[in-house]
Amino acid sequence: LYDSGNFKIGDTLTEGEKLQFKGIPSFSPEIFKEVENMDPMRTKQLEKGIEQLTDEGVAQLFVMQPGNRKVIGAVGELQFEVINFRLEHEYGAKCRFRTLSYTRSSWVTSSDRKKMEEFLKRKQQHIGIDKEGNPVYLSDSDYMINLTKQDYPDIDFHKTSEFK
Repeated sequence: LYDSGNFKIGDTLTEGEKLQFKGIPSFSPEIFKEVENMDPMRTKQLEKGIEQLTDEGVAQLFVMQPGNRKVIGAVGELQFEVINFRLEHEYGAKCRFRTLSYTRSSWVTSSDRKKMEEFLKRKQQHIGIDKEGNPVYLSDSDYMINLTKQDYPDIDFHKTSEFK
């Protein structure tokens, strides 16, 4: 079966049966690094490479504002080495990673739309958007997450992306 980029890990092919799976959850990474493009003339290749590699599940991509900064979250340092090698050798793109102080992440939801908007606005510098468009709160420690939970009791914090 040839795939031109339409299929992702966890996709299911059927002959018409209606199936529904929760999918493969994304777990909270522990290392976060901002992607710095080393060759602006190869920006498209870099973005395509990051998108495809994170689709494979090598790591997770979060886009942060302002500036559409791309932050990659992973469980171990080796994943960044693999990403860097593959970007250069498979996509012809060069980048370096700038380590961020974040060590925890939680997907955030709320049944109160206004409270969620207020939270996202006030914590903008700590909010990344994942590949599915979900907001993720990035933090330096469990202590900071717990403090934020106390300050925002109407916001639900989830350790995985499987919260729906």
